[in-house]
Amino acid sequence: MAISAGLTIEDFERLPAVLAHNHELVDGELVDVSGNTGYHNLLRDLLVTLLRPVVVPALGMIVSEQEFDFDGNAHGPDVAFISASKVHLFDRKRRVQLFVPDLAIEIVSENDKFKALMQKAERYRKCGTKEAWVLSADMREAFVRSEERKLILGDQDLFESKLIPGFSIRLADLFDQV
Repeated sequence: MAISAGLTIEDFERLPAVLAHNHELVDGELVDVSGNTGYHNLLRDLLVTLLRPVVVPALGMIVSEQEFDFDGNAHGPDVAFISASKVHLFDRKRRVQLFVPDLAIEIVSENDKFKALMQKAERYRKCGTKEAWVLSADMREAFVRSEERKLILGDQDLFESKLIPGFSIRLADLFDQV
């Protein structure tokens, strides 16, 4: 459900936390993104736990549920990687970062529409995110979008990115740890 029309990133930034919480700004409207399941949250937290020691501080930073400005739309990928070259842009006082992450990961939740998540991944790419992943635990697959590739990975394939050298995990191992 969408509420409030014609909002900008700066309007979204000024909203009281109670209104902005569990919402993204899409085409000027607040869109509810609540409803993550326990599995979703545990998988997101596991990814952060696994990625952070590989990434921080040499490669950049890992954040979760942080909103970024995707061409006037405020989206908060479940997990985002910000390269060392962009870390200086991160403003700890802003709700919405005024740049895009290098890698964005979305995890399919019970309330998510798959088509909408794939469209979001495409928006991320069009706005400059180098790589976007959509993880589906139910399907035990990952959908990868980057300049070099558009592919679907299965249980036996590796979750890895050239953006984060030294990190890889078999998707089955990732899904089974939660």
